[in-house]
Amino acid sequence: MDLTLIWKALLIGVVEGLTEFLPVSSTGHIILAEELLDFQGPPGKVFEIVIQLGAILAVCLLYRAKIWATAMGVLERDRQATRFALAILVAFLPAAIVGVAAHKYIKSVLFSPWVVAISLIVGGVAILVIERFAQRPRIKSVDDIGLKTALYIGLCQCVAMIPGVSRSGATIMGARIFRVDRATAAEFSFFLAMPTMLGATVYDLYKNWSSLSWDHGGVIALGFVAAFVAAILVVRAFVHFISRHGFTVFAWYRIAVGALALTLLLMH
Repeated sequence: MDLTLIWKALLIGVVEGLTEFLPVSSTGHIILAEELLDFQGPPGKVFEIVIQLGAILAVCLLYRAKIWATAMGVLERDRQATRFALAILVAFLPAAIVGVAAHKYIKSVLFSPWVVAISLIVGGVAILVIERFAQRPRIKSVDDIGLKTALYIGLCQCVAMIPGVSRSGATIMGARIFRVDRATAAEFSFFLAMPTMLGATVYDLYKNWSSLSWDHGGVIALGFVAAFVAAILVVRAFVHFISRHGFTVFAWYRIAVGALALTLLLMH
């Protein structure tokens, strides 16, 4: 097994796990990391799909109690559980529709290091502005997010189809605009990530099935484990951090990484 390929796979898996649920754009970081590390060819598209599944599994494991309670509540026609499940569904639908309609254009045109770098900077500025002017939150639990607010958050998620914007960043900041407190906005983003990321993964598998290869299965497995462990470590710590300190540090990080990426691209 190629040692260079192994460490690159581990590094990219860690990048996926660390950034998937932070408002910094995992897709953007993966595109930049693959560009900088010259990570091409084997193990190919299947690697990106599998490491994303690792991140999804991590957040499902962390929130398994809420997932189970919601599933059982829906079956038992519990009003609160049904309302929460409907809110997630309503928030998921806009991205599902736009994603299917614009999938080819997004993958062929927007997946560029230049787009990522610019989006990181613009998104960082947007976070600073929203954090500065957001009104006092009135929603402090994911169970209190109504269908109208969920739809608005779902529409915001569509913007994240531009690489570098960040799915979690768009949904969290969208929730903040509609007066959801920081921790609740982050947790709702995590729950919304489950159907969104799983749907995107299944659709990617469907669209790329003929070209998928399980060559270098060991490398792919290492990437999966790296993404899973990194996501486990970051999710709970993130909620605790933003509850105390807000999102400003992530905004400045985005701006710094975007500026650095632009500099490197101009020098390349």
